[in-house]
Amino acid sequence: MPATLIKGKDIREEILTEIRADVERIRDKTGAVPGLVTILVGEDPASVSYVTGKIKTAQSLGFKEVQENRPETISEEELLALVEQYNRDETIHGILVQLPLPKQIDEKKVINAINPDKDVDGFHPVNVGRLLIGGGGVKFPPCTPAGIVEMLRRAEVPTAGAEVVVVGRSNIVGKPVAVMLLQKAEGANATVTVAHTRTRDLAAHCRRADILIVAAGVPGLVKPEWIKPGSCVIDVGVNRVGTKISKKTGKPVAVLKGDVDFEKAAEIAGWITPVPGGVGPMTITMLMQNTLNSLKFMLGME
Repeated sequence: MPATLIKGKDIREEILTEIRADVERIRDKTGAVPGLVTILVGEDPASVSYVTGKIKTAQSLGFKEVQENRPETISEEELLALVEQYNRDETIHGILVQLPLPKQIDEKKVINAINPDKDVDGFHPVNVGRLLIGGGGVKFPPCTPAGIVEMLRRAEVPTAGAEVVVVGRSNIVGKPVAVMLLQKAEGANATVTVAHTRTRDLAAHCRRADILIVAAGVPGLVKPEWIKPGSCVIDVGVNRVGTKISKKTGKPVAVLKGDVDFEKAAEIAGWITPVPGGVGPMTITMLMQNTLNSLKFMLGME
């Protein structure tokens, strides 16, 4: 029997509806709305597209959205001053600096300059520490891992006691999602193994996973025979493997492929995420959730 699809685009709409209602409730009660500033340096097409998506989503939810575009030639000092401006702005609850940044700017220095209580990306060392410690101190889990955990919860995939294998060790996805799923908490309590492309006998690790999360950035890395029958496969990979002509527009569009052989894996797994339309739509969604939560923290509504 084919696997149940976990569609991020459908879950996204559920969550955005909940956020929109929460924003209206808080605005009616306090007059405050979540404030998000997105800082874009340069004109990288992928970054422009991603930031545009964030802006449109925030505006559709009733957020205060401020867009700061700066030329690629901006100095590190100027960018740090801009971040500090919004650290002091009480109407802004989330600060997002779109990465990557130009070579003349130290990304770590910029991330570290953001007030941890406005770091809705969850990249500041303070928020990384909060995530590792777990419990009530966690404020802003990184958005893609938070989206994965939410997808598992809403799809009712059992995590307590489950064998989870995470393929990929990035600071953005692999490491944080592993930490989140091993916490002593509802929707976690898993036994987690972190593997990667240099792991000896990667296939053996994958075959014992009740939940397999693949975020290696290698098209088709995980083969169907590596998948445990009935398991849950979360494919985070979004790899451009060519172009095709869109039937809607007649223009060339990218052909995307995940880290898993989807068609064959779907015949083996119990649950699986498609690419595209799986994990991808959840990232901006959880950014909005983090920004709303930041306002709640400020108002003492935790």
